[in-house]
Amino acid sequence: MPDSVKVALTPMEHAVGLQLPTYATEQSAGMDLTAALEEAIELAPGDRMLIPTGLSIALPDGYEAQVRPRSGLALKHGVTVLNSPGTVDADYRGEIGVILANMGQEPFTVERGMRIAQMVIAQHAKVVWEVADELDTTERGTGGFGSTGTQG
Repeated sequence: MPDSVKVALTPMEHAVGLQLPTYATEQSAGMDLTAALEEAIELAPGDRMLIPTGLSIALPDGYEAQVRPRSGLALKHGVTVLNSPGTVDADYRGEIGVILANMGQEPFTVERGMRIAQMVIAQHAKVVWEVADELDTTERGTGGFGSTGTQG
């Protein structure tokens, strides 16, 4: 099992009684985030809304939290996280919100305690730019956006 990272978490008043982010299985990369709503809301097809989680966190320097869609909601209902993956920076101390969008054909009801997204904690590097007159060459070169084809 990889090393664990300690992250401080503060549940807000409207998250009392809700499950803290948890891993569904031993080898899950993401933890489920739940909706900290007072009452259910309906997302019509094409609608988007910021859903509160009632959680704030303090990540260590060099880490981010990525907020991603749940595959079951996406496949079964067309509900996704609009800015996927959303990034929570290490210096952010506000409430984590999830921008849910209904890309499906039917209205979708979000209820208190519903698992609406997953959160992955990831380490990242800081970049120091080195301006170069030329870049090294590769087999791919400047080909992009489908240049490698769609078949194996």
